[in-house]
Amino acid sequence: MRAVILLDPVRPKVSPEDAIKIIKDAGWIHDSKRPDLGIVIGGDGIFSYYGRVRKIPLLFVGVRRTKPIESKAYLAEAYFDELEDVLKRIKDGSYKIMEHNRLAVFLNDKRLSDVFTDVYLERGLNSNCLRYKLEVKGEGFSFIDFAISNGVVVTTSAGSTGYFSSLDRIKGDPRLKIDAYTRIKEDQVGIYHILPTYTIREGTNEHPLRYIIPYGSEIRIRLAREGDARLYNITRSPRGIRIGKEDVIEVKASEEKTRLIRLI
Repeated sequence: MRAVILLDPVRPKVSPEDAIKIIKDAGWIHDSKRPDLGIVIGGDGIFSYYGRVRKIPLLFVGVRRTKPIESKAYLAEAYFDELEDVLKRIKDGSYKIMEHNRLAVFLNDKRLSDVFTDVYLERGLNSNCLRYKLEVKGEGFSFIDFAISNGVVVTTSAGSTGYFSSLDRIKGDPRLKIDAYTRIKEDQVGIYHILPTYTIREGTNEHPLRYIIPYGSEIRIRLAREGDARLYNITRSPRGIRIGKEDVIEVKASEEKTRLIRLI
């Protein structure tokens, strides 16, 4: 079998040479042009990136932490020190390929990119809280939220262990529960208002914070007042995309899927 090694181009957690040696020791061929699958080595950020840009099946491989605040690699199927044995299992057929939903992100009717995990509108360095309107339309329902907060996250099932789960880590306890998270279902999309000072659902007395909607629903977000707002996780730039009051962000179901290797 043929595989390509996929690393963070800026901060790789292992050397390409070490990774290639392991796949060769497992009886595989390293082939960047015609791979049967991609081996993504790193943390959840780099899993998110390759999960939205690659069409071949992917194996997510984490690297065991040596520092407290390194990536948690929630999405990893295996760790780097297990890779040779895992590749031998895959070569023997002990795996399946699972398809995961992506979301398509549009800005002013122009498709920007797909996301495999989450996309979020968040305030930049030079802003107070963002004031925005969020509209949701689905089969047989619709509603509008207004919010004053640090921003808003829209997540797939794969991304729900990240930003969307921050409430689970502080809920009911003054100490951080570092291993707590919520995994929403594959046919759901999560929405989370980040540290809001106020939210209101139009026509109700509800003040929503975090909720799920059916996959396939359409989401539209627009600022109600100018601010230093940035759209993140759809480019490799740490600065995101600047969003103004006249801009309209839309998030919809994508026709593309992310295909992941799962061991059996």
